[in-house]
Amino acid sequence: MNTVCEVAFAAPGFSLSVGRAPAALELWAGLPELVSFDLYTPAARQAEDPYVQDGPAPAWLALLAFPALESLERATRDKRFTTALAGLGEHALTCTAMRRSDHPVAGADAAAALHAPFSYVVRYHRPADDEMLFVRHYIETHPPLLGRLPAIRNVMCYLPLAWKHAAGIPAADYMLGNEVVFDHIDHFNVAMASPLRHELRAHFRQFPSFSGRNTHYPMDRRRIVG
Repeated sequence: MNTVCEVAFAAPGFSLSVGRAPAALELWAGLPELVSFDLYTPAARQAEDPYVQDGPAPAWLALLAFPALESLERATRDKRFTTALAGLGEHALTCTAMRRSDHPVAGADAAAALHAPFSYVVRYHRPADDEMLFVRHYIETHPPLLGRLPAIRNVMCYLPLAWKHAAGIPAADYMLGNEVVFDHIDHFNVAMASPLRHELRAHFRQFPSFSGRNTHYPMDRRRIVG
């Protein structure tokens, strides 16, 4: 289990210029205590979820993993982090700390290392009638169903932490995050056409009551560090 800093950049549908992104990548790759650094961009091909189409994903999603919240705090105060963030200016939308847990897929004793490059990034936004109940129910019951999807490689959940970056960039209003990972978007589309997708939707309808948004973004992931 790692602590991650998720930074979402730019309004949906906007692409960061090629000239500026590499500078941020180079600086962040050298952050102290960094375990991994993944860069997510909107999937190049169409995802075919029969239940949701949530529109364009953030133009750029960076997930930086650290051993603990204290490590994340030190890294995000590092000049390399703040300099890169300042260089991207108003395009930084949110900066959110979360605890990431890895869940095994069906037939595996333990979660696999993260290698596959396609991710379906899901976030549940506040509020819920009883947030603790919602999160507990989800964590205990939904990942095992997700792990039965055909050809799935990884299931991960994200729990937000009470932390805000010193620069004042707001944290997202998440109460929970989820990510399922496949080798290829075609494999994901096959999984979405399987009977289990309908079973997952039926389970979703049994969740404890919540009125916040939940978003689903198909994204291509590239490992920068780790």
